[in-house]
Amino acid sequence: MKKHLLWLFLLITVFVVAQNKPTYSIGVLAESGSPKLAPLFDQLTNEVQAVVGEDATIVFPEQGLLFSGFNLETAEQNYNQLIADDNIDLILAFGVINNQIISQRATHAKPTILFGAVNRDFNNIDLNKKSSGIENFTYLIASESFREDLKKFKELTNFQNLGVAMETPLIDILPVRQTFDKIAAELQVDYRLIPFTSTSDISNNLDNIDAVYMAGGFFLSREENRRLAQAFIDKKLPSFSMNGPDDVEDGMYATTRSSDDLDQFFRRIALTVEAYVSGAKLSELDVYIEYTPRLTLNFNTADAIDIPIKYSLVNETDFVGNPRNVRAEKRYNLLNVIEETLERNLSLQSNQKDVDLTEQDVRTAWSNYLPNLTASGSGTYVDPDLAEISNGQNPEFSTAGAITLNQTLYSEAASANITIQKKLQKAQEENFNASQLDAILDATTAYFNILILKANTSIQLRNLNLTQTNMKIAEQNFEAGQSGKSDMLRFRSEMAQNQQSLIEAVNQLEQGFIILNQVLNNPLDTQIDVEEVELDQGVFERYNYNELRKFLDDPKLREPFIGFLTEEAFRNAPELKSLDYNIEAVERNIRLSGSGRLVPTVALQGSYNSVFNRSGAGSTVPPNLGFGLVDNSYNASLSLSLPIFNQNTNNINKQIATIQRDQLEINKDNTELAIDANVRNGVLNLINQVSNIELSGISEETAIEALELTRSLYSNGAVNIVQLLDAQNNYLNAQLARVNAVYNFLISSLELERSLGYYFLLKSEVENDAFRQRFFEYMNTRN
Repeated sequence: MKKHLLWLFLLITVFVVAQNKPTYSIGVLAESGSPKLAPLFDQLTNEVQAVVGEDATIVFPEQGLLFSGFNLETAEQNYNQLIADDNIDLILAFGVINNQIISQRATHAKPTILFGAVNRDFNNIDLNKKSSGIENFTYLIASESFREDLKKFKELTNFQNLGVAMETPLIDILPVRQTFDKIAAELQVDYRLIPFTSTSDISNNLDNIDAVYMAGGFFLSREENRRLAQAFIDKKLPSFSMNGPDDVEDGMYATTRSSDDLDQFFRRIALTVEAYVSGAKLSELDVYIEYTPRLTLNFNTADAIDIPIKYSLVNETDFVGNPRNVRAEKRYNLLNVIEETLERNLSLQSNQKDVDLTEQDVRTAWSNYLPNLTASGSGTYVDPDLAEISNGQNPEFSTAGAITLNQTLYSEAASANITIQKKLQKAQEENFNASQLDAILDATTAYFNILILKANTSIQLRNLNLTQTNMKIAEQNFEAGQSGKSDMLRFRSEMAQNQQSLIEAVNQLEQGFIILNQVLNNPLDTQIDVEEVELDQGVFERYNYNELRKFLDDPKLREPFIGFLTEEAFRNAPELKSLDYNIEAVERNIRLSGSGRLVPTVALQGSYNSVFNRSGAGSTVPPNLGFGLVDNSYNASLSLSLPIFNQNTNNINKQIATIQRDQLEINKDNTELAIDANVRNGVLNLINQVSNIELSGISEETAIEALELTRSLYSNGAVNIVQLLDAQNNYLNAQLARVNAVYNFLISSLELERSLGYYFLLKSEVENDAFRQRFFEYMNTRN
């Protein structure tokens, strides 16, 4: 009975307390009804209601949300309207215009909290005061400063002529010129104000400046910010925003606002409301909010405007963007890379010259069957005494000429040489084909390595940001007494390692671009980028990944599949074809040194001789001899030659050629063995990568879930830092494995195709269908 009475008493008490729970209606004064304000207003109301909790009922009536439209008269009317409204108990005022109205009042009829309007560089509030000291009034001063922003901006870019963009009404109301005159003098730079009411006012006034500072623009939409950022990039102008990292994600160059600043700001407003609801006096509440500035930089924008990132800033910088080369002069897909490699690769050009040289060797061999025509001339002087008794046959002075023709009609050596040189030419062509296959593999591997390195850079960047988030948790735990300072020091050490990993990832990506430029015979400083690839999409749509996975996954199909691929590799391999041609050339040489030596060489010779002039002693025939001199004559002959004994050279040459043939056949066997091994290893690598594709996705999902759970437990002091770091590193490795799985699969596929001497990407659908049909026929012959 007593137990029931106790429960009844507790229920009555709760009911009475609930009945006495106060309700506060809060009015809000803002500058603009921008769509950007709606989610921020929801965040603010949720934060206030969550912090106040059960102490009071907090409502934000719709009629209590008023906008000034950057007009002083409207702002004063709005404030007076809320003061006169008996349904409003507390006023939250935001913005410069509302600040001008409210901060100048000596008394406040209703409790008023002014926030988000006071920049340290110009205001009419004493920054040394810890509280307002004014009844029913407090304000929140953030540690934002134009001066500090521009100091950091100058350090990053060394600008000299700055454009400062700010809403026109604010320039008309605030002492903007006086403030920036003083800052510009300190920094020893020139500046120009850019008043705006729309983004076109900014984008149309960018001449004669070398940098832009967005001192306004909080109410611009994300799309407007993106258009502005692109306009700055097009003009090669670095931009610095005072509004936060969202602007940098949209393409602005940098900011020193942290993504946590807004959360901290709303939490402080909520705590101020909670303190007032709990009975604290607004005049006595602390007014200062200390933000921790953190540089956020968009490295895509930095790259686009040609401002190198200083590695000395990595320790204090958050990076946004992706590893896409925005300055790329050429952007390649995989087929472009293959085509340009085949056209421009220097190694292939050199190998093509080897083919050209063998063509000349063939022409040289054929030239042995071309006629050899020789013209000669001579002038002769003979001793006069000797000439006198020569009866005109050897005159003292004479000139003569001759034309000689030699024509080989048949030569076993010449015919054999033609055959040999043709075979060697075809062998060289097959070597060139092998070089093309190797170059394609090198180019595609370089392509996929860039994609892997781009993914690695993005993941290392996210991991660095994750470490920064975890370090903040460690700092909060230290402040709450849940952990020691060692956790913070451990995370600082981890962050330094992450920063080094990011720097290495960026440089490795640059090295990847250098390698691809080298393969493509581009100048090594050419700015290039490559397009992403997806399995079963784009150029790989015909890969039929699921069909391939079926062959690899079934042990009964795997061995026949390997057997078929090996046969295809033997049939296609240019290395084997080259060896076959070399063997045929050597066998022809063996026949030449064997039975070919018994075949005679048949040749035709002919000449035409003419004496042009005779003079001096003995130039005429004595009359008593009864004959004259013949000045012109010709002759022709057919020759047949057969070597009987040639110093044993033929036998030696035959033995040399036989040894060469044996060596080539050994090389062929070795090459076949290597191809068989490459095919089998390639299939096993593919099996590994198929498994990796399947399992890496599961691993990443599990890793992120484990990380979130471990981080939550660490925040509550339930696990130690080692467990959190293990979870983070596990997630890092899982991300790398998942992202790289497809690329590694495609690299392994192309390596297998190189072993086959058959790239599916470069073949037509008809050829690939014929390849499948041969496999089915192969399978039928085994059954």
